[in-house]
Amino acid sequence: MPNTLDATAWSATLLGLFAVAAAIGALRQPGAWRRMIDEIEKSPALQLVSGFMELFVGAAIYLGNPWVPSELLTCVMKTIGGLMIIEALAVMAISDLYFQIWLKTLAAVHRGWAIVTLVLGLALTVAGTMHFS
Repeated sequence: MPNTLDATAWSATLLGLFAVAAAIGALRQPGAWRRMIDEIEKSPALQLVSGFMELFVGAAIYLGNPWVPSELLTCVMKTIGGLMIIEALAVMAISDLYFQIWLKTLAAVHRGWAIVTLVLGLALTVAGTMHFS
């Protein structure tokens, strides 16, 4: 039986769809991301759970995608997974500093972050679905 699971296509498509949905929610409800970051900043339990979830998803993306220089999407997904792991460790280790940086950034350019997230999510979704063929 041939291997029909394309981890790169699936991880790019699903991460892209997640980003698109999150961006649409943020554009529909301005300030939602800031409130979310505020809640996480105030709760050590949410910091730990958020960090663990991002670590888990980042590790799955990182480990599931090979580094194949001739395939740009595999390299992009492996890099995204690695960055997610680093961010997750920062959330768990220095959340007080990390969230202060995010709060200032989100307050200044909330709509901009949502639009960038939407564009990147669409790009990942398209690249992931094209990778299936």
